[in-house]
Amino acid sequence: MGEQKPLVLDVDGTYLKTDMLFECFWAGLGKHPTKTFKVCMAHINDRAFLKAKLAEIADLNCDLLPVNPQVEALAQAAKGQGRSVHLASASDQKLVSAVAQASGHTGTTFASDGVTNMKGAEKAAALVERFGEGGFDYAGNEPVDMQIWEKGDAAIVVGAPKEAAQLRARGRTVTEIDDGTAPKDVLRAMRPHQWVKNILLLLPLLAAHDFALAPWLSVALGIVAFSAAASSIYIINDLLDLEADRVHAKKKYRPFASGAVSIKHGMLLYVVLTFVTLGISSLLGAKFMAIVVLYMAISLAYSMRLKRMRWVDVIMLATLYTLRVVAGAAAGGVHVSLYMLVFIFPIFITLGSVKRLTELHGATDDACLPGRGYSRQDRKPLLYLGVIGIIGALILFFLYSLTDHAASLYPSQGLLWFALLPISIWLVRMLVLGYQGKQDHDPIIFALKDKKGLGILMFTLSLMFYAAGLWQQWFGF
Repeated sequence: MGEQKPLVLDVDGTYLKTDMLFECFWAGLGKHPTKTFKVCMAHINDRAFLKAKLAEIADLNCDLLPVNPQVEALAQAAKGQGRSVHLASASDQKLVSAVAQASGHTGTTFASDGVTNMKGAEKAAALVERFGEGGFDYAGNEPVDMQIWEKGDAAIVVGAPKEAAQLRARGRTVTEIDDGTAPKDVLRAMRPHQWVKNILLLLPLLAAHDFALAPWLSVALGIVAFSAAASSIYIINDLLDLEADRVHAKKKYRPFASGAVSIKHGMLLYVVLTFVTLGISSLLGAKFMAIVVLYMAISLAYSMRLKRMRWVDVIMLATLYTLRVVAGAAAGGVHVSLYMLVFIFPIFITLGSVKRLTELHGATDDACLPGRGYSRQDRKPLLYLGVIGIIGALILFFLYSLTDHAASLYPSQGLLWFALLPISIWLVRMLVLGYQGKQDHDPIIFALKDKKGLGILMFTLSLMFYAAGLWQQWFGF
């Protein structure tokens, strides 16, 4: 590198491990979805103006945007050598200036201004006018940056190995930096640990005492479809919650919030997962597909708006859990009784309350949680809602035990009543642990890891199997 030549840094995907156009789009969807869609549809062919309008709608907090530490290290080294550092980006001037201010790289900024889209040839021309041809070193990350590298001196290439090879072949000095994207981070963005919640699809088969191989295989396929659907929604949820996640002690390490996976890759992954979901669902029939589509539609509405609405949020969580049970019945071809749905819904109301109680336990002030409608003052009301859910579930279970349907499945009615005890113990224990902040952020996942809780659930299931006469049928006692 020329010793005193300025270092010019592209911002999106180079200095930052994210793209501010996509950041603005998703932040805008979260804050003003209708306005954001209208702006995108009206100005999709005028990129400079579109970026200016989205920057206005989104109002990004640029202090939170993830920085590429290797590029930052190069910038600091350049400053140590007495060289000036400048930012050049196709993003809007308002955002680039904010990044420059936050980073301390307060040299000249080159950016789109609502009229000119500062990208490719436009950026190259602006840099040559300011520094002269060959009078600057440039760091970029996209094929379009070849137009700038050709006009500069030394090249810093981030995550573009093909372009780096081409520049070396032309005898240029190249510093290559990996963009840091790893397959494990892409998998982590899909939240595979959440797939365990789809074990709820098995409940209708267990409740119907149907242990034939064919329906279990169908439900297993349904679990795969629901896992892909859930992952696609988690991606959308994370993209909508980028700023909220970045101020959270743990969530700031999520792949999109931290910049480990780009927003562009996340959007592509969402499309792929949606096609996988619909493809598998089509094999399981129109009823199952309709339930999956409904699940995804409610989940999208939840991610974009409903999760910010106090109390509605918990009801929607319970609805999404219940839809998994309905989907399991559709995939397995078994009947799911109205009593079962009415029984499990208040259970899921309790578990939804537990989820929010767990998050609120760590709250340090009375402000609402980022991206949520709850504050520390809502802990007691959530606790009461959880108690109401428990009472409702136990009453409905007792009423179910008196029905002809229950009598046909469970000849030993007294044992069925006795099962109310471990059920109530498990639910109360979950609620208390949530109130004390001793759970993970998802109660279903916690329940499947909790050894004591699993013991209670297995005892309950064994008791109900015995009441149904299954132990006698299987083992002769």
